[in-house]
Amino acid sequence: MVSVDYLVIGSGIAGLSFALKMAHKCPDRTVFIVSKADEDESNTKYAQGGVASVSDLGEDSYQKHISDTLIAGDGLCDAAIVEMVVKEGPERVRELMSWGVRFDTGKNGRLALGREGGHSVHRILHHKDNTGYEIEQALLNQVRQRPNIRIFQHHFAIDLITEHQLRGANPVPTTCYGAYVLDQKSGIVETFRAEYTVLATGGVGMVYGHTTNPIIATGDGIAMAYRAGAQIQDMEFVQFHPTVLYDGKAGRSFLISEAVRGFGAYLRNKKGHRFMTDYDTRAELAPRDIVSRCIDQELKKFGDPCVFLDCTHLDIKAFKAHFPNIYDECRTRHITIETDWIPIVPAAHYLCGGIVVDPNGRTTINNLFACGECSRTGLHGANRLASNSLLEALVYAHNIFEYLEHQERFPESLTIPQWDDTGTRFAKENILIKHNTAHLQALMQDYVGIVRSTDRLHKAIKHLDVIYSEIEVLYRTMKVDVGICELRNMINVAHLIIGQCLKRKENIGGFYNIDLEPIKNSQYLKNTDGL
Repeated sequence: MVSVDYLVIGSGIAGLSFALKMAHKCPDRTVFIVSKADEDESNTKYAQGGVASVSDLGEDSYQKHISDTLIAGDGLCDAAIVEMVVKEGPERVRELMSWGVRFDTGKNGRLALGREGGHSVHRILHHKDNTGYEIEQALLNQVRQRPNIRIFQHHFAIDLITEHQLRGANPVPTTCYGAYVLDQKSGIVETFRAEYTVLATGGVGMVYGHTTNPIIATGDGIAMAYRAGAQIQDMEFVQFHPTVLYDGKAGRSFLISEAVRGFGAYLRNKKGHRFMTDYDTRAELAPRDIVSRCIDQELKKFGDPCVFLDCTHLDIKAFKAHFPNIYDECRTRHITIETDWIPIVPAAHYLCGGIVVDPNGRTTINNLFACGECSRTGLHGANRLASNSLLEALVYAHNIFEYLEHQERFPESLTIPQWDDTGTRFAKENILIKHNTAHLQALMQDYVGIVRSTDRLHKAIKHLDVIYSEIEVLYRTMKVDVGICELRNMINVAHLIIGQCLKRKENIGGFYNIDLEPIKNSQYLKNTDGL
């Protein structure tokens, strides 16, 4: 049994910033951070674009940022949450800078602001094209200086501890008491008893065959919260990034930042036609859901595997200064930016739904909080505005901190049972896990992608039920390992996505079903909830 005041599951911008603030404000309390890979491996690390925040009051304003967010969210944003996040944003950004994050500046010494799809002005603070990595390293440097923070690397959270695990208690889960965590090196499942638990586990991209997310993005926090009985909402709104470098392979793909289109790049089909002007007056700067669907339509129209991003007309010297990693990655793949078009396809990128939280990050389970991509705050609505995600993570991590610093700790009066794997055995081979993972990813990519149909969704449920039954048998009879736990979580997430897709009766934002009406009807203008 390991006891801690605050258990943080996930080591991205949300988890680290919460831990840092809590440890600083309450030096007599302990904060444990559980990371299933290296401490710096998170969705944050791979965020290229930047942080959207009002900083130039000459060109920008709070109202402009609020308006852009509401427009992108297509009628499903919580307006009060949007206003809160936008107005708190500048202070959270200043905190990042005080912790050592170096945002790019111009020759005049002022912040160099980028512009991405859906933004009416330049407001994206960035560090070249690896902003997330810069933020992650700065936060880790600060966290390492706090003696009351401990990071458990290569520890995998299996399940939350609620009344389900307490013998003789009310079986209806209302309170979280921590989590069961697998030490991947020893193979031992440890009991982490926590006064308060914060889920900051990131996204779900690996549920799909093509994604911008790292391999750790298997929806673990959402799946654990779902199994514990927390409310999960808006899972149908999976945002696909329009421009991911196409190499013909499945799995994680290299992202070509939306900021490249903000910099002036054009989208062309194989004939060289700049097709976005045919679909939207904003052309390449239309919101991501629109750009992704337009690309999908071009691919289906001509039967092509990819379209192209044309940067040949841009100032290449300036391009290399702004996007050095993208330039170098293309060179390693024998793509010369000066003369070649970059082959791209859309890929699963960001989940706008997740674990429902209030403005203080509280879930529907007592003492359980969530922030970052695994949470559903009401900010994004039906479609996230580019670069609002890091801002949301910062604001909600801060709100959770402010709420918890005033909460009293409660005495350890409950007896929590240790993990019981009696009767299980070690797996002799992992072929079933690998096969079913590939099957699930192909199923979601083909049946639950950018453009959906009711028939394909129903067929996806039937296929998913087969995978679920097979994996549940393995989970009950085998010693747990990361592979089977991740696949189990991905199956839960896929079930939520498909189920809430079927509940959605109208096309809106990032959701598009060819069998539904394209015109919004206020009768259906509401959010979906758990199954």
